[in-house]
Amino acid sequence: MKNTFGNSVSLTLFGESHGEYTGAVIDGLAPGITVDEKYIANRLSLRRPSGKTGTKRIEKDNFRIISGVFRGKTTGTPLCVIIPNENVKSEDYARESIIPRPGHADYTANCKYHGFEDYRGSGHFSGRLTAPLVAAGAIMQYALENKGIYIGTHIARCAKINDRPFKNINEDIKTLGKKKFAVLDEAKSKKMQEAIILAAKDGDSVGGILETAVTGIPAGTGEPWFDTMESMLSHALFSIPAVKGVQFGNAFKNVDLPGSKYNDEFAVSAGSIITRTNHNGGINGGITNGMPVIFSCAVKPTPSIFKQQNSVDLTEMENTVIQTSGRHDPAVIHRARAVVDAVTALVICDMLALRYGTDFLGE
Repeated sequence: MKNTFGNSVSLTLFGESHGEYTGAVIDGLAPGITVDEKYIANRLSLRRPSGKTGTKRIEKDNFRIISGVFRGKTTGTPLCVIIPNENVKSEDYARESIIPRPGHADYTANCKYHGFEDYRGSGHFSGRLTAPLVAAGAIMQYALENKGIYIGTHIARCAKINDRPFKNINEDIKTLGKKKFAVLDEAKSKKMQEAIILAAKDGDSVGGILETAVTGIPAGTGEPWFDTMESMLSHALFSIPAVKGVQFGNAFKNVDLPGSKYNDEFAVSAGSIITRTNHNGGINGGITNGMPVIFSCAVKPTPSIFKQQNSVDLTEMENTVIQTSGRHDPAVIHRARAVVDAVTALVICDMLALRYGTDFLGE
């Protein structure tokens, strides 16, 4: 099992949904980075479910940093953060051990781990593990902000309802950091939440598209070929439960344009090189060009729904049906945005440390 991502700055995830703790270890952080626990708690609150749009399993996320921090600063040694699981109902998952839920990891986990996997609450495959991921990512995101690099994600589309695109990106990122439901157009926010609640009443779920912007990354960050900025971000983004597609810039929307329209022409502005458009999402040849890095993630509908579906009995090897019980989200897209920000921070920290050395992130 591979649970570590990153080269110069790396993160390892551990734990299960209904185990005693979930956690993360960051290795390679520079010494002297400020660790702001209020900032971490705020980022965790953006991931936490609330109201009728989320699961009824609500955890306090009382994280503890048990190594790598002294007097509020990173020491440069491995930093470990743990979060207890306090609100579990393991009995809800007894059937999933023999009757896999469609669209979920129950069957593939059984194939890989031969029935020894912890199936409670989806075990190691659960979105619960995104909590320590967000906590660890918050430490890196705070370090990036101190370097003038900002990350923000909004719900570009949910239940066929579209938000407005980024306009003044830096201002929009600041606005999103204060929003529990990350939509830039408040009228669309209300409609999306109503659609999620309606799906929940029907025992179903909805998905959508998240759009992320990153500003302040120095031009020249990334590698050609196998460790491009796109490939490293994609690698991390596809590790997030429910993410099924990634595009950079307007890749799919504008793919039918001729090169003369798609190319981002260069210009000089206030002594800096910019591009007049940003169809390529701030990346050329796998390397950042100094423009905002823009990408989108397709987030599928939550697979655990309260409708009867066809499945199989793994013990009897015969067809059967399943109707999922327990506590599940009718949509995860509004919670996933904090996770996207976290893994984006991890990738950027790793890529910057590879280019400039690990001390680049120090204060």
